[in-house]
Amino acid sequence: MTALRLGLLQYPVERPTSVEAFARKLDTWLAEAVGRADLAVLPEYACVELGTGLAGGEADEAGELAAIVAAAPAVLEAMRGAARRAGLWLLPGSLPMRDRDGRVRNRAPLIAPDGSLAFQDKCVMTRFEAERWMVAPGAPPAVFDTPWGRIGVSICYDVEFPAHARTQVEAGAWLILAPSCTDSMHGFNRVRFSAAARALENQCFVAVTPTVGTAPWSAALDVNRGFAAVFGPVDRGFPEDGVLARGALDQAGWVFATLDPARLEAVRRDGGVRNHADWPSAPFPPASPARFA
Repeated sequence: MTALRLGLLQYPVERPTSVEAFARKLDTWLAEAVGRADLAVLPEYACVELGTGLAGGEADEAGELAAIVAAAPAVLEAMRGAARRAGLWLLPGSLPMRDRDGRVRNRAPLIAPDGSLAFQDKCVMTRFEAERWMVAPGAPPAVFDTPWGRIGVSICYDVEFPAHARTQVEAGAWLILAPSCTDSMHGFNRVRFSAAARALENQCFVAVTPTVGTAPWSAALDVNRGFAAVFGPVDRGFPEDGVLARGALDQAGWVFATLDPARLEAVRRDGGVRNHADWPSAPFPPASPARFA
């Protein structure tokens, strides 16, 4: 496997009024990544900024969701077109889509430069998604075959659960992409610390990137906090804190990093510890009270 040039976009939430305007915004940002990245990653729910405009200029949470779900096929085509025009692999964040069973799921497409794509659903819903948007859990973790080997996607809250990323790593993923959308530093730090833990315990790379900025016109994306970062093993040949790259808090822009899977092979083979190999092959038995003598 060869090294991958990764671009993470700290995506500024704005107010596009049409799918065409959203497509132009994608083109503008992706043009900055051409020549610097092979794979560009946008945050979870980035396209939901369209909801207000598609709903006629003003809507509550339910109205925004209904508008973006209704437009999902056109939005997905805009994402595919942007990837083709830029000649990049693109994870354009996630898109709420109506599934065959009638339920809405939070779905992240990974799009190749020729426009072909595959999806990873979000598996664990936040309270907002489950209680206010009624978004349903989606398909189990999958892996994507790319020119750089297998990659996994663990959308926002999913990365807070070790088994999700571990399933992907055991299927051969050496990089986990964790696009996020959080409205507080509490939420962002949960994602950030979890991503760092997944990188440590699996001796893999994990990359996060958030929506940023304030959008008082949007019921769902009114506040957006965070920064993009790439985490790796906390071991020989890597930074002491495991942070390979990070952006500036709450500021729009790209963060680029070149990731070489050979570095992971080396640390898994001869690191100070072997977290990846030492992962228990079976769950621990239920804990019982220890006896004091």
